[in-house]
Amino acid sequence: MATASHPNPRPWLRWLPPPSRWAPLLQRLPSRWRRQGFERVARATLADALAAGALADLRGRRIGVEVSDLSLRWIVEIQDTTLVVLDPVATPDALVRGSLTDLLQLASRHEDADTLFFQRRLTLTGDVELGLLVRNLLDQLPWERFPLATRILLDRGARLADEARTAWRAAQAPAPLPALADHRDPAR
Repeated sequence: MATASHPNPRPWLRWLPPPSRWAPLLQRLPSRWRRQGFERVARATLADALAAGALADLRGRRIGVEVSDLSLRWIVEIQDTTLVVLDPVATPDALVRGSLTDLLQLASRHEDADTLFFQRRLTLTGDVELGLLVRNLLDQLPWERFPLATRILLDRGARLADEARTAWRAAQAPAPLPALADHRDPAR
């Protein structure tokens, strides 16, 4: 089953297991490393917006991001002009939850947030107004101001994840049944 975006996914991608199979490996990494990695990427990506005060309305609010198929969760809070990643067991004011592929589609701007939420590929729990505020603030940030390396990584990561998901699903789909032969007597 190929999607319109990937009518012919690269065949080798069917051998790439879905993110849920990577979760046990990622859980073996120290939680401190996972937190610091996310914090560095988030700070670098949002550095200009934080310095310009574009995220000031979020100050003191806790926003959660949960990658459901990887069993990863981060809670972030804007403190003054700094983004801080809190303990993942902290209670967020709003939480966005989705698969790695769908969150990459959102972050890379390949898919619109409204589409992902409407199709229930992403969910928002907690303070819905805060979630909408975050979405609107992030949508207003000029994509070209994000670091080039981040844009390239998000773009290629989102494309690869989507194509791999398509290839995996196609490989897991049952083979179509062969057409039934016409068993009518040719003499008739």
